[in-house]
Amino acid sequence: MNFLATIKLGIRELVEFVLRSGDLNPQTERSMNTAMEGSRIHRMLQKRRLEEHPEYEHEVGMKTSVTMNGQEYSIHGRADGVFQPNDHYQIEEIKTSDLAFNDVPESTMTLYWGQVQVYGYLLMQDQQVDHVTLQLTYYQTGEDKVTITEHEQTKEEATAFFQSLVDEYESWLILRADLRQRRDASITELGFPYGAYRPGQHELAAVVYKTIMLKKQLLVEAPTGTGKTISTLFPTIKAMGEGLVQRTFYLTAKQSTRRVAEEAIGLMATQGLHVKSITLTAKDVITFVEERDVAPSDNPFMLGYYDRLKPALMDLLEHEDQLTRDVIETYARKHSVDPFEFSLDASLFCDVIVCDYNYLFDPFVYLQRFFSEPDQDNFFLIDEVHNLLSRAREMYSTSVDEQSVVALKPLFKGDRGFHRRVNALASVFKSLGELLTSEQKSELTLRPQLEAVVDELSNFTNYIAEWLPRQEDGLELQQLLTVYFACLNYIRLSENYSDVYRTRILETNQGIVVRLTCLDPSAFLNQSMHFGRGAVLFSATVSPTDYYQRVLGIDEDGVTYQLPSPFEAHHQAILVTNYIQTTYREREANLDHIVDSIDALRRGKTGNYLIFFPSYGYLATVADAFAAAHPEVSIRRQETGMDETARQAFLDAFTSTPTETLVGFAVLGGIFSEGIDLAADRLIGVGIVSVGLPGLNPETNLIRDYFDSQNGRGFEFAYQLPGLNNVLQAAGRLIRSASDVGVVVLMDQRFSQPRYARLFPPHWQDWRAVKTTDQLSQCIDNFWAQTEAD
Repeated sequence: MNFLATIKLGIRELVEFVLRSGDLNPQTERSMNTAMEGSRIHRMLQKRRLEEHPEYEHEVGMKTSVTMNGQEYSIHGRADGVFQPNDHYQIEEIKTSDLAFNDVPESTMTLYWGQVQVYGYLLMQDQQVDHVTLQLTYYQTGEDKVTITEHEQTKEEATAFFQSLVDEYESWLILRADLRQRRDASITELGFPYGAYRPGQHELAAVVYKTIMLKKQLLVEAPTGTGKTISTLFPTIKAMGEGLVQRTFYLTAKQSTRRVAEEAIGLMATQGLHVKSITLTAKDVITFVEERDVAPSDNPFMLGYYDRLKPALMDLLEHEDQLTRDVIETYARKHSVDPFEFSLDASLFCDVIVCDYNYLFDPFVYLQRFFSEPDQDNFFLIDEVHNLLSRAREMYSTSVDEQSVVALKPLFKGDRGFHRRVNALASVFKSLGELLTSEQKSELTLRPQLEAVVDELSNFTNYIAEWLPRQEDGLELQQLLTVYFACLNYIRLSENYSDVYRTRILETNQGIVVRLTCLDPSAFLNQSMHFGRGAVLFSATVSPTDYYQRVLGIDEDGVTYQLPSPFEAHHQAILVTNYIQTTYREREANLDHIVDSIDALRRGKTGNYLIFFPSYGYLATVADAFAAAHPEVSIRRQETGMDETARQAFLDAFTSTPTETLVGFAVLGGIFSEGIDLAADRLIGVGIVSVGLPGLNPETNLIRDYFDSQNGRGFEFAYQLPGLNNVLQAAGRLIRSASDVGVVVLMDQRFSQPRYARLFPPHWQDWRAVKTTDQLSQCIDNFWAQTEAD
């Protein structure tokens, strides 16, 4: 076998895969996964060690090559510290957890020592010495307590241990090599699956491939119909076959887009492509019914999980290429393993990982097995990226509320220590409430960190972390854990506190709430994207590109690229009603104009129409008025909290070749304004009422003020541009294929003002302003007459 590149294998990955055994206990593991705090503690301890031993080196890169089945593997990692007290090499591995040292499970200690033993082997191999001291430095976060344990290791022992790991993993290495050889051979033969490229597709594929070669970040606006998914996946897979990357993550915000990615991979598979792909499904969705509300210690899919994992993986990988949710569940049930954790373990052997944004960007749930350190073998395709900013703000914001804390008081009666800590935490909220009262306000925004709150939250979580191992699982403990992790999240995010954060104190129906609000997550997004070789961020609407490049944290030398629409501009009419004003003060006076304009739109031709509004309240007002004025017209309304069945029923009403007109009323930025595909005559007209500005609220005002101080464009960044994106997304529901035609009516005179019109996409440049309802009707009639003539 000849490969173009050495395959990399992380030391932690090797050790954990071979040595992990016994039960799966996410509760215990989650309490240990304090990566952000752990990094700080590592730096602190390394600084201490350097003061004690000036020759101390930290974050020492180590690697060795192992040839298996004719293929070279680079086994690599970073030792936390190496030093030479008394001219004798000592290697340090630092581990942090909130558990007391004596409470760390034996299976976990085996993994800790396994890692440091491998580092010891690599050090002796590199320095040509015959023994080293292995030092495990364990830091208990709650108690600020350090436990140091040392073992002596000879070169003979280290070699035997390392060889045992490699021998155990050999079949997996050979399997991975065989899979990659099969993959690369199939990629070499793979042609573009549609034969011919659509307009814009070849250009997009080329620029994606170049981005991978140059290790860059690329922002792409590719209008509807470009075929973004296949045009980004295909060149990335071709680059994979040439050894430029080994793994791509296709990240998105919606289940519907994940299905499109699955379909694209499936299409290439029908033409001979052999890649292992997996779709990661949210834990609360994929968990088996039998597991719900069952403690890990009673869960048959978790007990002995690691003892059954390897046979389950081998079975899965030998028989399946496309690991969708259904496939994962089938094999998880067959081998009695938890399906969510099984999917994460299977992802280590996959070439394409389709998943939600949070698996890369969320500081609490990101995939540590892939993103513990930068890896040039990773590449990121980030779809529907106009959704990422709002999602990221939530990922890096958090809150703790008084009601949840007070609800802990009746629990664990008789435990004085527990109640002292709960009462102390509750008193913090009482003090915050008194602060609001003294200021005669229901909310306050503070720029500095509330250190006293962080300190008390830390006191609470430190106590609970030490107290937890002594408790039995049950409903009381589960209620406590919800509060515990909320507090822990607040503490972890507070470590990042800077000018991009504000602390908000709110009086709500949950009592007092203290909230860390992230106004600008761009630096965090940039940091996450640097865990790979590069990234392509794409959407049908990312205009203006300078705004998205700034707020999404794209590198200054990142590339922006805008593709023209592949569809003829004359297939849609863009009409702006200059006689309608939708500002809050003018809404009532303009209600009849809006109703008449919707009627003019639907009278142009029998068919299906969607009208979008900035809020449910505005929707209801107009829909009621329209229904009263035109009872002969069938209407459908988007309701709050629609479940999957209700959503599908709404969409199913938009039938093909309709004989009667249907008018649907929906909300901008909602479930029907993007990600739905009503092709051909299932939708022939869209009306958009207002310019889509988010409702005025204190948090968006904070974003406005922040960007005003940054670049003087606060209103644009906080209100205008997010609103316009919602408008463009909603209008994009209309033209979905080369044969689609229709009318977009923008019902707000502000659209014709330069500050909005200059932001219209190129395929909107023939927009036209109309001054009356009669003129609107005439333009619509002319459009349909011309369309029929063509």
